[in-house]
Amino acid sequence: MATYAIGDIQGCFDSFQHLLEKCRFDPASDRLWLVGDLVNRGPRSLDTLRFVRDLGSAAITVLGNHDLYLLMVAAGSGRRSKGDTVDEILKAADCEELLDWLRQRPLCHREGGFCMVHAGLLPQWTTARARALAGEVEAVLGGPTYRDFLANMWGSEPAAWSEDLAGWPRLRVIVNAMTRMRFCSRDGVMEFKTKGELSDAPADHLPWFEVPGRRSAADVMVIGHWSALGLRVEPRLLALDSGCFWGRHLTAVRLDDRAVFQVDCSTREAQDQTKRDPGEDASARL
Repeated sequence: MATYAIGDIQGCFDSFQHLLEKCRFDPASDRLWLVGDLVNRGPRSLDTLRFVRDLGSAAITVLGNHDLYLLMVAAGSGRRSKGDTVDEILKAADCEELLDWLRQRPLCHREGGFCMVHAGLLPQWTTARARALAGEVEAVLGGPTYRDFLANMWGSEPAAWSEDLAGWPRLRVIVNAMTRMRFCSRDGVMEFKTKGELSDAPADHLPWFEVPGRRSAADVMVIGHWSALGLRVEPRLLALDSGCFWGRHLTAVRLDDRAVFQVDCSTREAQDQTKRDPGEDASARL
């Protein structure tokens, strides 16, 4: 039995299937950990959702900002992003079934010394605390008031965590940290405008995983979201978004021994490589 952690798929279903073949993935004995952003931008988001859903307990996926964008659009909240590729899902006969399944996915998965989120954790959170906070969001998103939550999820404020936060602002900070954050200050103030490489860090901000003394460092963080960061395999960090949609690679790391598997993005799925990843389009500004 092997466990493979895979970076952002974003509807690049052909590349996803090629990667599983390269890994020799067997759903009867192996497991997948998917870092979120199953959908949007690539051409086969519907096939990706159906396939992962049908894997059942063989796949664990956390929610990414593009997954939440799909749920928000389906609920009639927020504005559409130019060039999104979620219409096929919204028009599918099994749309409601797929969306109900997606709403039940976790924001954070913690197991065996690993902690998986789409983007990151604020420096004052242990992974156990993050798992508990994720549960607050999951309870609302999976409950009868989920439409109210989706209508109030959009926005970048508050930019920092406080135990005194309550209601929608509290849940919004949790969502933004776990699905959008790249850089933050040493005391955990998030910055969302910058989305490039580490050298692009704004003044007085660091990549969240380089903040000294961050309390999540006891576990190995498994993340996606940051395509400009690329693949990083470090003692306490597995960053897996290697920019498949942007014409680069889709990556899997076998958690058991950290073996790396990669496939090139298929030609029909790749965005024009001369274009820069816009990062924070409407589907990112939740």
